[in-house]
Amino acid sequence: MKIANIIAYILVILGAINWGLFGLFNFNLVSVIFGGARVIGSIIVYSIIAVAALWLVISPFITHGKLMMVGEDD
Repeated sequence: MKIANIIAYILVILGAINWGLFGLFNFNLVSVIFGGARVIGSIIVYSIIAVAALWLVISPFITHGKLMMVGEDD
């Protein structure tokens, strides 16, 4: 559970950075890397980030209100 939370946090932070770049500078890093917003690579990255965000929403319900991180006991 800890590893899933860490990975989800990292992915959501990367997604937030991409949205920040897009909002401030009209620069979509994922689109630049994969050559467009609607190519398969971009769609996969966007989908993985969305799943990570959903995980962070539902995981407190699974763990009875605790988002377990490094150093916490299960």
